[in-house]
Amino acid sequence: MLFPFRGLPTECRKTSAILLLCRLEPVDLLLYAQNTPDLFFSLPAHCNSPIQQGQDWSTDEIDFQPHSGYIKYMSEQQNNPFASVALGIVCPMANERDTVERFIPAVLGQCRGFRTCTFFAVLDRASTDGTVEIVRSLAKQIEQLTMIWAPENRCVVDAYLRGYREALAAGCDWILEIDAGFSHRPQDIPRFFEAMKSGCDCVFGSRFCPGGVFEEAGFKRRLISRGGTVLTNLLLGTKLKDMTSGFELFSRSALEMVLAKGIHSRAHFFQTEIKVFCRHLRCVEVPITYSNPSSSVNGAVLGDAFFHLGRLFMLRLKGQL
Repeated sequence: MLFPFRGLPTECRKTSAILLLCRLEPVDLLLYAQNTPDLFFSLPAHCNSPIQQGQDWSTDEIDFQPHSGYIKYMSEQQNNPFASVALGIVCPMANERDTVERFIPAVLGQCRGFRTCTFFAVLDRASTDGTVEIVRSLAKQIEQLTMIWAPENRCVVDAYLRGYREALAAGCDWILEIDAGFSHRPQDIPRFFEAMKSGCDCVFGSRFCPGGVFEEAGFKRRLISRGGTVLTNLLLGTKLKDMTSGFELFSRSALEMVLAKGIHSRAHFFQTEIKVFCRHLRCVEVPITYSNPSSSVNGAVLGDAFFHLGRLFMLRLKGQL
């Protein structure tokens, strides 16, 4: 026999486990309720005294009413703009053994209040320091963590694209992209959510807008980032202050549009390519702190950037961008 949820609002029935089994002492049932945060009910006064072991309770004797914890829960949900949003976090990883066990919980700790939240950790053969095994173990402990093993990846762009597609296939409404290793700070994440809830299609993290910080970067790296932004804005008509950042949040429709257009760059310039595609959408920039920039901006990366910048400029001249 199961006790009915008579008198309990529909929303509560959906989130409450139907675990009120018969033949429980009232004291046991009360103790169970105190240790089950998703179970909200109150018992009539006469149930405070034990009843004979094994005796069934009449379904009419248990009148369920919203518990004060449920009232608080519903109040929080009504005031939570993210309660109906499914969030996906896309994070390609390589050799992150020293930070991954701290980084994933730190990110998830900034992403509370969503209908669902899934961290998609994308790993491939570029990871050789044991990060794969660590993430696989964490995935057994953290329900929100999904490890994606993608040995077919040929470059970092493939890892991001795989993560995007996994997030969309999972039904995510918003997709947050973040770099591993704390080069992007988890504490900056709420700024993206606050901007997104105002109706934006995309929110881009910026090192160069007011409040943004670019730490531990040499002159060459700063020149490439700032110069790339200026040149892209000049040639392609974009207006962002940071066209090369990879800390960003997309609506589902915006990311679907980007993937439909197709990402052609095989290196860092793909972040710029994405922002060019989003130039006519409702976009804002929020300040971020970026630290420990990689030293992988070599001649091949710059060659890829100039080639695709020229390609996009020619498309713009033809009215096809």
